[in-house]
Amino acid sequence: MHRKTRSPELLDCIQSCKDCHDICVDTAAYCLKMGGHHAAAKHMRLLLDCAQVCTTSEDYMLRDSAFYAQLCGVCADVCDGCAAACDRFSGDQQMEECVSACENCADACRALTALHTAHTAQASQEL
Repeated sequence: MHRKTRSPELLDCIQSCKDCHDICVDTAAYCLKMGGHHAAAKHMRLLLDCAQVCTTSEDYMLRDSAFYAQLCGVCADVCDGCAAACDRFSGDQQMEECVSACENCADACRALTALHTAHTAQASQEL
């Protein structure tokens, strides 16, 4: 699938996943420097899980995998969890940026999943 044939929703989701991956990796490095609660094992795993699922989702979308919509649903759930975890660090600009990127990615993934589901339902009705 070439860029010209990709929907605006797909392009938005790809970019949101890329942005979320980048900020989660940056935030993980930041949290390790900060130490303490920032570097708690559970929090670090969630940041890295979020970064990984975003990259994987992006890859699936770029190659037009038949499974990208399902993976985007999982990505949205992981992003929600990461946003909630980072939101516990109020007043910390890095964590606030991570919350924003994770929320944007979750929203984009859910919108794309809903669109894909609607198109799939419509296509099956036309048969």
